[in-house]
Amino acid sequence: MTDSRVILIGSITLVILLILFLAVSFIQNRKERKSNDKLFIEYARKTGLSTHECQILLKAAQKAGLTQSESIFTMSTAFDRGTAKILEETQADPQAVEESNQLKIELAFLREKLGFKQKTASVDSSAQSAKLSSRQIPIGKQIHITRRKAMTSGEIEATVVKSSDTELAIQLTTPVKIVFGEPWCARYYFDSSVWEFDTSVISYDGDVLVLKHSDNVRFINRRRFLRVPVKLSAFIAGFPFEKLSVESSHSGKDEPADHNSAAWGPPEFVPAVVTELAGPGLRIESSLDVKAGERILVVFHLEQEQDTIPTDDGKKKVVTLKIGEAIGDVRHVESIENGFSIAVELTGLSDSNIDKLIRATNTALLRSGDDNKDMPASEDAAESIPEHTSVSGGQNV
Repeated sequence: MTDSRVILIGSITLVILLILFLAVSFIQNRKERKSNDKLFIEYARKTGLSTHECQILLKAAQKAGLTQSESIFTMSTAFDRGTAKILEETQADPQAVEESNQLKIELAFLREKLGFKQKTASVDSSAQSAKLSSRQIPIGKQIHITRRKAMTSGEIEATVVKSSDTELAIQLTTPVKIVFGEPWCARYYFDSSVWEFDTSVISYDGDVLVLKHSDNVRFINRRRFLRVPVKLSAFIAGFPFEKLSVESSHSGKDEPADHNSAAWGPPEFVPAVVTELAGPGLRIESSLDVKAGERILVVFHLEQEQDTIPTDDGKKKVVTLKIGEAIGDVRHVESIENGFSIAVELTGLSDSNIDKLIRATNTALLRSGDDNKDMPASEDAAESIPEHTSVSGGQNV
């Protein structure tokens, strides 16, 4: 009986210890997973990854067999191993050729964002496919070209209609005068990034322009916006969600208040000047007294284009002004000599709106010279520029 009791007590004790061990292990693993997830999210935020890119990276970490997913941000071999398996699975489906090509482009962007060096051709075929090249721009996508010798003349929009091993054919939205051999700069805007490469004209029939391919593609992460000094005319107005309007009627009468009085009305705009562009971040000088956290309406000169059109009397210059209209959140306010310097973040912008702001910023940078090329966003401007996310239904710019 004594031996049986000892065995029973020992068995129960072992079971309890085993349950406690499993419970502690489960809690510890859960804490580690939460910690790993937080690290992954933090690394993704600092690197400027979109939600779709995070999903690809998590899948690559899983395919590479990493227990700690955040390790893939620093392990280029694990990244290569995981992405190679993802590509193999996609290429196994003969009907997913376009999806496979698009995935190669996304992986090339992702490799650049993580700071991994481009693979050389001596590694393997999958490595070659990850190298950035203008050949990887899909047909039907838009690119923007600019004369290298006159980059302040503005970008010309075009659509890729054909891409062979040696040539890139694009259809222009407007006809241009071409000088064969003249250097051009092309940009392909993709998600939160930009491919930029130098090229030259092979042929042109007045509609379709054929360019040379380039394997020397420069990668630009659009989440990091440059700060460029400008001087753009603008108007701004306070735009609170609610404001008080006190109205009164004649004493002793129950008639309604006069809703046509001057006590309330549309927003009142005051003159302003945009002194800095940083993508969706603006630095504005104005007499309007606002506080950080308030909303304002912003109307400003975005770009100016000049064109020459033939007339009966000769040629006439036509100037087209592009006006930006948006809602902004006030991030920071400083008192200056003639009013206030206001750091504003434009909100509710779509990807196409962001593209136009970035192009305007780049154009302003080129006009101001190369002195500000490596100038980072200032602390105040950085406060007004959040991580870029794709949104819809924004103000038209």
